[in-house]
Amino acid sequence: MTNPQPLKFETPDQGEETARADLYGLLATLFCAPPSQALLDTIASARAEGNGILERAWAELVAACKQARAESVREEYEQLFIGVGKPEVMLYGSYYLSGFLMEKPLAVLRTDLADLGLQRSEAVVESEDHIATLCEVMRYLIASDDIVHANIATQKKFFADHMQAWVADLCTALEAHPNAKFYISVSHLARGFFEVEMQAFDMY
Repeated sequence: MTNPQPLKFETPDQGEETARADLYGLLATLFCAPPSQALLDTIASARAEGNGILERAWAELVAACKQARAESVREEYEQLFIGVGKPEVMLYGSYYLSGFLMEKPLAVLRTDLADLGLQRSEAVVESEDHIATLCEVMRYLIASDDIVHANIATQKKFFADHMQAWVADLCTALEAHPNAKFYISVSHLARGFFEVEMQAFDMY
C-alpha cells in the first residue's frame, strides 16, 4: 500500500469517477496525517458552490480551511487521533466492528487486500483498517487501470465489506468530541460522501 497520492482537485471537464477518486484521496490525506499549510491553503482557494449535501459539506471544509492554521490543526489531530495511550477517537475499522484493535475484521481485510494484489508499504505504520488506508484503496479501485480489479462491482464489495458498517460511527464519534473543531468539517464531508456512495452502490 502506498501513501495517499497528492491531492488533485476536480476541474469542469473531469468525469464523475475522477471526482470520486480525488475525494477519496483527499479524505485519505486528511485522516492519514495533519495537513500542511499548503494543503489547507489549496483547499481554501477551491470553488464551493451548490446546494446538495455533499456540496454544502465541501463548502464547510473550504470555509474551515480559510481560517485554519497548520499548527493548530496538527495539535487537534494529535489530541484526537494519537494522544497518550488510547486515542480519543479511533480511526480503525476493527475497533468499531469488534470493540478491539487487531481483531478478525483486520484479518479478513488483509486477505481481501492480498486477493486484490495490494499490501501495506513498509513505510506505513498504521494497520490496514485505518480509515485513510481504506479510502486510499477505494481511490485505487476507482482510478487504477487494473481491468481485473478496478471496477464498480469490486468497489461495491470492498466498501460493503470493510467500510459501510462503521464509517458513520466514526463520523458520529468525531463530531461529538468536544475538542474536534477543524475535523468536524472533515467528518461532515466524509459522512456526506459515504452516504452518497452507499446510495449509488444500492442502485448498482
